Amino acid sequence: MTQHSDDSGQTDADLASVGRQLRALRRRRGWSLQQLSERAGVSFGLISQLERGLGNPSFTAMHRIASALNVPLPTLLEGDRDAAVVRAEERALLPVPADEPPAQQVVRELLTPRSSALLQLIRSTLPPGFSNEGRPYRHLGTECVTVVSGRLLVVHGDTRCELGEGDSMTYGCSVPHWWANAASTPTVVLGAVTPFET
Repeated sequence: MTQHSDDSGQTDADLASVGRQLRALRRRRGWSLQQLSERAGVSFGLISQLERGLGNPSFTAMHRIASALNVPLPTLLEGDRDAAVVRAEERALLPVPADEPPAQQVVRELLTPRSSALLQLIRSTLPPGFSNEGRPYRHLGTECVTVVSGRLLVVHGDTRCELGEGDSMTYGCSVPHWWANAASTPTVVLGAVTPFET
């Protein structure tokens, strides 16, 4: 007697995961359901159903939604998986401008999956003499940095703080901020960034 496996439970879980990812991406941009509906050219009801883990969306509709959110379609379809492993040898290196002088060439390793839209963990190795005072960072989100080794100067708006090994600092990223290596040796920093401002 042939047995047929019922994978509807897994399908429901996958759709619910996609719905949670869609809601998070929409909220990250500060859009209402109606705004996303208008930008994507799909019905309000479809998006509402998707976010609740319901419905049977077409490929075209999913592609339009991903395009409106400015994310690759796989990022939307992967959903918010419970666990993902990035092996040490598989870390993605973030690009460094080719014309940067050696003292400005920070090695940035992405420790979270490339598809993660809600959290990034980056290991930065700052060479002696590094400073981006002339080009401060400013973007949406909240960041927490922890010094693994060396010393890090963080300037956030009018606040200047020097961090030593094991010290952490959390700040809103919409305020201009910059780093400098305050040690004579390389400084290693772990930085966790989320798109939400606290």
